[in-house]
Amino acid sequence: MEAVASLNQALFPANVPTLSGNFSTASSVSALGFSLPSLRTPLNKRRSKLMVSRASIAVEQQSQTKLALIRIGTRGSPLALAQAYETRDKLMASHSELAEEDAIQIVIIKTTGDKILSQPLADIGGKGLFTKEIDEALIDGEIDIAVHSMKDVPTYLPDKTILPCNLPREDVRDAFISLSADSLAELPAGSTVGTASLRRKSQILHRYPSLNVLENFRGNVQTRLRKLNEGVVQATLLALAGLKRLNMTENVTSILSLDDMLPAVAQGAIGIACRSDDDKMANYLASLNHEETRLAVACERAFLEALDGSCRTPIAGYACRDEDENCIFKGLVASPDGTQILETSRQGPYAFEDMVLMGKDAGKELLSRVGPGFFDC
Repeated sequence: MEAVASLNQALFPANVPTLSGNFSTASSVSALGFSLPSLRTPLNKRRSKLMVSRASIAVEQQSQTKLALIRIGTRGSPLALAQAYETRDKLMASHSELAEEDAIQIVIIKTTGDKILSQPLADIGGKGLFTKEIDEALIDGEIDIAVHSMKDVPTYLPDKTILPCNLPREDVRDAFISLSADSLAELPAGSTVGTASLRRKSQILHRYPSLNVLENFRGNVQTRLRKLNEGVVQATLLALAGLKRLNMTENVTSILSLDDMLPAVAQGAIGIACRSDDDKMANYLASLNHEETRLAVACERAFLEALDGSCRTPIAGYACRDEDENCIFKGLVASPDGTQILETSRQGPYAFEDMVLMGKDAGKELLSRVGPGFFDC
């Protein structure tokens, strides 16, 4: 099955600016000691609806005229497809044989996380809710490479697969979106914030205990914005990376700093997997790999693996390169109700072995500091 985005060129043209024209670019310095671009936009109090349809992707069936050289497996959400098309475009640009018509096929695969929408993710349990079926298709030879959001990838990889490639990382911060307030701090007491993330819920409640959090606020970006438009919640938080990849930053009210909302491990990073015995695909992916991103993600995932958090454990972590070319890492664990948050940080050489050790050490430290039952479901 081939999924073709007939609106792909209109939605993701090569010359699309990184940010929509509503924003001005400046620089802000986090307490972590490194700079990030910041986005500023005044809240339009008269704006009554958010732009939801702009990033919709039309998917149609098209028969294969010849055997594809690469079959890319992906989820079917607009964001997942945007990431698959980004991968396709980079492969086409790097390898002339892949620029031929029908050389690359995109195969949509529905995962467990896509099928069960009525329950919070934490209640479904298990790992790999958004990757398991795609990995199985890869192992069975139904696809050649698998494109994942790295924050969805378990800390272990299935047998017979490797993940040798990370694309350049997008902005890791979270976006605040509301029709009635400029920020979380401006929401009236009792306001409801919608999120499917325990990480976001715990950090919101830790700083703003007067707010309510609707935990089972699930669905793709478009679905969540529609629910906000309908008044189901007064605000929501979404990953800025996804909004930028969908060219939907015009919906952003404000950006949360890393000090206010530490991101999920590997947030904003795309990972591409292949079979461990497929040297041809491994070589293709090696040409796309962004090493700085790969090392940062490895550090963060080492932290997560050391904690081995349960399905009810909010965990956040972020590694980056500072002005002195060193790695700075910050991580936290929290209770789901936000009453308890434990944080730690590390600094060291920006090199694979050093960064993995930093992540593991930070995880072990927090594991030793939490009380009995902290990680229980």
